[in-house]
Amino acid sequence: MSWYYSYKPTRPIDTDEGIKAKSKRGDFVKNWWATRWIKAMERVMDRGRLQRGRTYARRGQVLSVEVGQGTVAAKVQGSRRAPYRVVIELEPLSDGAWQAVMTALAERPYFVAQLLAGEMPQEIEEAFTAVKQDLFPGRRELQQECNCPDWADVCKHLAAVHYILGERLDEDPFLLFQLRGRSRDAILMALGSLAGGHVGEEETTDSPTYAPPIPLSDSLDTYWQTGPELASFSLQITPPDTPYPLLERLGTPDFWPTARQILTRAYDEVTKTAVAIAYPDETNGGNGHHDE
Repeated sequence: MSWYYSYKPTRPIDTDEGIKAKSKRGDFVKNWWATRWIKAMERVMDRGRLQRGRTYARRGQVLSVEVGQGTVAAKVQGSRRAPYRVVIELEPLSDGAWQAVMTALAERPYFVAQLLAGEMPQEIEEAFTAVKQDLFPGRRELQQECNCPDWADVCKHLAAVHYILGERLDEDPFLLFQLRGRSRDAILMALGSLAGGHVGEEETTDSPTYAPPIPLSDSLDTYWQTGPELASFSLQITPPDTPYPLLERLGTPDFWPTARQILTRAYDEVTKTAVAIAYPDETNGGNGHHDE
């Protein structure tokens, strides 16, 4: 009997220190740019590994995901005691290419406005294509590996990392730029500099006019509410790169071995309550309970 037929699936070691996917069923992401990232990965994987990768992501088997300039380094708890190391590398754009892209973006002010609102305009690839560059990587551009014994190009551990990374891209489109070699701050600084060079050239009567503030005595009932100017503003709350960073720094005290297990549950409840209070209309139909 060949090794294929005698192979027995292994069960990963349970851990409470991983990053659990927010998605419990169905699609992992909602925004088009993150969906495109996930779909590109799913096209090169078999159904079995995809399913196990989704299960790993939802169980919290991904221990860490660190996004750098053109790199993603992650650890995944598998069936062996030592976590598997996952590395994803993407060729960054050159300085000259980025300069051309920034110039193209600066010529489209609504692109900049959407990016600042935490959204990726669907036509943004036009700015990259105009200067003969690509925002999303092709299959050959991604170099990825896992030190597990699976012979497949993309194993379940890599798939789990892609799903967690997809959720982060869903929350922060600037991570896609970072994977291409430019941080959020560098992009905003470049766009601000380029936009500043056009100040005064196209100022017309269409420029916004100043309106005096409403007296406090007339706005007490609505003081804590946002005005219509922010009705379409998208606020994205992103989790820390390492879950429970304070507990990571402090470590487990000798006199309280179960401190981390108890405190993580307390932190989760505090977070859930805070989000429910801050966004009552978006939490379970407005009843104050946040759907994780």
